[in-house]
Amino acid sequence: MSAPEREVLEISGREVVVSNPSKVYFPDAGITKLDLVRYYLAVADGALRGIARRPIVLKRYVDGIAKAPFFQKRAPEKRPDWLPTVTLSFPSGRTADELVITDAAQLAWIVNLGCIDLNPHPTRVEDIEHPDELRVDLDPQPGIAWKQIVEVAKVSSAALADFGLDGWVKTSGSRGIHVYARITPSWSFHEVRRAAVALAREVERRAPAIATAKWWKEERHGVFLDYNQNAKDRTVASAYSVRPTKDARVSMPLAWDALDACDPGDFTLRTVPALFAAHGDAHRDIDLRPGSLEPLLELARRQEAEGQRDAPWPPHYAKQEGEPPRVAPSRAKNVAKTAARRAAHPLIVIAKAEEKAVALLGLERWKARWPEAARHLVPDDVLVDAMRGRHTTWTRIRVNLRHVPEADRPTAEAPDPDYDPPGIPGHSP
Repeated sequence: MSAPEREVLEISGREVVVSNPSKVYFPDAGITKLDLVRYYLAVADGALRGIARRPIVLKRYVDGIAKAPFFQKRAPEKRPDWLPTVTLSFPSGRTADELVITDAAQLAWIVNLGCIDLNPHPTRVEDIEHPDELRVDLDPQPGIAWKQIVEVAKVSSAALADFGLDGWVKTSGSRGIHVYARITPSWSFHEVRRAAVALAREVERRAPAIATAKWWKEERHGVFLDYNQNAKDRTVASAYSVRPTKDARVSMPLAWDALDACDPGDFTLRTVPALFAAHGDAHRDIDLRPGSLEPLLELARRQEAEGQRDAPWPPHYAKQEGEPPRVAPSRAKNVAKTAARRAAHPLIVIAKAEEKAVALLGLERWKARWPEAARHLVPDDVLVDAMRGRHTTWTRIRVNLRHVPEADRPTAEAPDPDYDPPGIPGHSP
């Protein structure tokens, strides 16, 4: 049997093995795993600027884009000793040792694992609990044109500038735009997210017709500023990441004056290396002037004083202090209507018994305990229900307190008697 196909590359003074180099990762474009590795080597200076010294989640497409990827937080146990890790703690309380990439050989090694795009955390190993990056993820709703997304990006950049931060723009590699702002690592993840919420609301205030900070999809319009991408343990595809699209589109860093004329489809694995060689990295100076988050946090405090509570968190995060209910507005309205109906027709269970006569005796005992409430009842307020069990029927008696003044309404109590039908789900045998 012949040995598995492999190719050994000399990178940064190290040998990196590319296994199955001819495996096709992008069927429509005919792009192989080796093509992907060589792409990242061609743009390594720029790609490393986005991920260097940051913990990175491995999003592995082991069979290319034709199959769903899986996320691997923990560094593979079998790895070269020149691949460092750092320990992260997550909102769940768990920890993981994640890889930290600092050179081209390490980058090629994780691409060989099937990492098509790169997903770093917004912190560096020097201070793992304090982000140095505020991420503005512009997520267009269906049918929104590129021109409108660009306009929201410009409003976001202007807002950042007004609060003392430099915005750096790149295409997402999908339908959206990312705007990054470097900050000094002086604030917690909660504070960075809070600043992102404040910024999103400010952009919505400045451009209400085209931008939204509303979390619930039923309330969104135009371009959504996804502030929750700044929550701890969230990652975003970094600069020069290839995205799992048919044409192997790239998340391309741009100068602001190039944004209007660009077409995001122009930036692919095939085209970007030549553009990078000709023009270099548009984000080469991104790390030179980190800013302060304090002006945005002051904006957040003003918004809170005006009555704007915290915005909803992702569903898998613990409920946060000050967070509004995690329920879509339409569902909240239905809940309110149901509560109103219940208030108008407050039903309580009085008795549950195998025999109707026994249940009716329980009703009489209830009336004796609550004579003032019983005095207000009319015949239709007493509901005697024949309930079907698995093998027989039983009787439930409910009382509607709609005619009883609220001050005189008894609270619900255990039914008397309290028959437990056998064989019914939720009941003991």
